[in-house]
Amino acid sequence: MPSPASPVGSTTGLRSSLHDRGQRLTPQRQKVLELFERIGEGSHLGAEEVHQRLLRSEERVSLATVYRTLRLLSGMGLLQELELPEGGRRFELASDAHRDHHHLVCVRCGRTEEFENTEVLAAGEQAACSHGFRLLECVLNVRALCPDCAAG
Repeated sequence: MPSPASPVGSTTGLRSSLHDRGQRLTPQRQKVLELFERIGEGSHLGAEEVHQRLLRSEERVSLATVYRTLRLLSGMGLLQELELPEGGRRFELASDAHRDHHHLVCVRCGRTEEFENTEVLAAGEQAACSHGFRLLECVLNVRALCPDCAAG
């Protein structure tokens, strides 16, 4: 994971990370990462939402390129992927300081809210220890209906 001292999405850092993997920094890759930096931590977007936001800002990028870029940036640890049980995927800016958080996900519209809970973390740590595991992260995804979908 990149250190919080240097911005994960800085052009120099991204170019270096891509170069180390035999990849290059394309304008599309840079624009996708810049979008996530602009919206900030805790904002979750699917590939289609990323594509639409880029089109609205007059960036020419195909949906296929967005999918490939999200997979690449996630694999590099710059984005965190949230896999939804319904088969969808949402992405957020990765951060060491914001690692052990949980998600409340509307199963109808995909709205995603984050929350933190020390009891969930403690239960994860206890479960890992009792089975001889070393806890790396503890993430809980709660499936529910948001207020708008529950009312409709």
